[in-house]
Amino acid sequence: MLAEHGDDARILAGGQSLMPMLALRVARPGVLVDINRIAGLSGIRIRKDGIFIGALTRHSALERSEEVRRHLPLLAMALPHVGHPAIRNRGTFGGSCALADPAAELPACAVALGARFVIRGRTGEREVTASDFFRGLYATALDAGEMLLGAHFPLPPADAFSGFAELAPRHGDYATVGVAAHGRIAGGRFLDPRLVFFGCGDRPVRALAAAAALDGQAAGAKSIDAALAALEADLDPRGDLRASAALRRHLASVLARRVLTAPVLAHGKPAHG
Repeated sequence: MLAEHGDDARILAGGQSLMPMLALRVARPGVLVDINRIAGLSGIRIRKDGIFIGALTRHSALERSEEVRRHLPLLAMALPHVGHPAIRNRGTFGGSCALADPAAELPACAVALGARFVIRGRTGEREVTASDFFRGLYATALDAGEMLLGAHFPLPPADAFSGFAELAPRHGDYATVGVAAHGRIAGGRFLDPRLVFFGCGDRPVRALAAAAALDGQAAGAKSIDAALAALEADLDPRGDLRASAALRRHLASVLARRVLTAPVLAHGKPAHG
């Protein structure tokens, strides 16, 4: 149906973004393709090399999942910030990622965790890393006639750490600024850190300079200060009615300091500080 109707078709999953867009006449597709009864598109599956989350998995199912809390604590920290319970009961993991709202939590977490998205079309199946999946404002690597099946998340090592924080006008609103952090702390040092900001650009923004300043350094105030100084080169947010560009940069620095000062290890305990 997607191939037949092309750009005139839109996939309906949880509908938590699409239905308001239809009501406001922002989106006016000729055909809605309801995928809710397609078997196999939802669920959380543990595999030897990681965890697969199906595109139709509801946010509330992820929020309640013991497997997610144990293996992907970053997602567990982020999910309570996704809308409100009524939204999480209907909204889906795949819908949030396919929409690619730059202020959404789950796309940033997917990039921080090194997820790989599984995409299928009539010509076959392919995988795209989360870093390459998000192409811009509401733009992804999905081509016409393709749909998102889900994502593979690698299992974090025992010394992995995660951190999440966001600021929003009200709980449940889209974030003004947020950060998802992931990496390792071994021998008291940050290793392979990833800092991914949302609400700071047209897609999830990896802070490469800040991560490089942290990598291999002792987990403490000195290395965090160096990372935050490098953060200026990573972020170029736009101002809007919610916040100026300068305020967004300031908030990003404040949130990054919070998550790096008190990161959470894979077993759920504070790493330091």
